[in-house]
Amino acid sequence: MNTHFHAVQTVEMAVPEPILIHHYLRQPKRLVKALVDPTRLEQLTEDIYRLKMRPLQFMMFSLQPTVDLKVWIQPDGILNLKSVGCEIRGIEYINQRFSLNLVGKLYPVPSQGITYLKGQANLEVKVELPPPLWLTPQPILETTGNGLLKSVLMTVKHRLVHNLLSDYSHWCSEQLEISVPQPQSISRVSSAEC
Repeated sequence: MNTHFHAVQTVEMAVPEPILIHHYLRQPKRLVKALVDPTRLEQLTEDIYRLKMRPLQFMMFSLQPTVDLKVWIQPDGILNLKSVGCEIRGIEYINQRFSLNLVGKLYPVPSQGITYLKGQANLEVKVELPPPLWLTPQPILETTGNGLLKSVLMTVKHRLVHNLLSDYSHWCSEQLEISVPQPQSISRVSSAEC
């Protein structure tokens, strides 16, 4: 039985130090580590990362998806994220009959003196369910599957809102330290000139 699940999640958050946000967004590796648990992440190429998700419970099955994500920045500063591969560990029947499509964007939007980061993620799964689930009514399957996908996107949103802004603030502090000469180096120069 072929089944389709879908979930969409949006995010909008105010950004401190908006002048630097365009520079920060050009560092996909930092962003990916803010979005997901770094212990579950492996960098495959410069712009592709493998995410080993936590085990998910769907009806009577425990599944562990592994998703390959491509992350890149467009010239206009929009961060893009797209799934380019997926594997379901745990049940080979489902793994052979499963497709996952994740597309996401994150971009800064100035509005009345405040800059917001806005984004949206669309997650879609198509799967041929194993025979034990064929007798389960379709509305129950869809409600359960859509709810599971929504909870995955909510977890990512929660990490984005908390971890990304925290990492961005830390990064801004580092940039300001680099651009402002340290008082000790100034005093050394002054004493050398005397």
